[in-house]
Amino acid sequence: MTRKTVIVTGASRGLGREVALAFGRSGWGVVVDYLRSKAEAEAAAGEIVSSGGDAVAIRADAGDQAQAESLVNSAMTRWGRLDVLINNAGISREGLLLRLSEDALDETLRTNLKGPFHAIKAASEVMARQGYGHIINISSITGVKGRGGHSAYAASKAALIGLTKAAAVELAPHGIQVNCVLPGYMQTDMGMSASDKAKDNALADSLLKTCSMPAEAALFIFNLVYMKSVSGQVFNLDSRII
Repeated sequence: MTRKTVIVTGASRGLGREVALAFGRSGWGVVVDYLRSKAEAEAAAGEIVSSGGDAVAIRADAGDQAQAESLVNSAMTRWGRLDVLINNAGISREGLLLRLSEDALDETLRTNLKGPFHAIKAASEVMARQGYGHIINISSITGVKGRGGHSAYAASKAALIGLTKAAAVELAPHGIQVNCVLPGYMQTDMGMSASDKAKDNALADSLLKTCSMPAEAALFIFNLVYMKSVSGQVFNLDSRII
């Protein structure tokens, strides 16, 4: 059986887990990337196998170029192809700009920007040889509108949108699509760790006065990979107008 394959970074919990499961339930081969949550990643991989897909949980820090390359090599070794890369792993370090440490800035940029950069480079080399592939970067509305106390996070997510568009231009001649998704405020671990004010503001700005649902966002991402004429786009998945 020839399986389509996907790498999902930060797939042990939250949105990443839902995305991995959405692909796995449809019979895909899934690389479930994690950094610290080994048990959760292995549980997600096991659920995928039980549902008829195939999966392997791999610990990798995508902010490290060699480890990003190892994720791609793992998919190629196991399935001989790589159809989709989902750059989902991300962190947030809250703090007012005037008090934010350089270490916090560097850590945020390393995970949220350098991670996708390294993964895109590694994946696109394989995809270019194949003549096809789809890369989806998970950014944030904060990267478009900004938010007080989140200067590092906003900068990293804004840069990821720019990286998406530049990569889409460069990789289109090789048959590779690159798109970006803004999933909206969710009740995931990252969302729950946000301040009460951030949550209240997200709901206040929402036309429908609702939070985004990880399962719905995962379904959108899954369906997006089947759209063959879309690249260089940024999709906002909640009802906040930007």
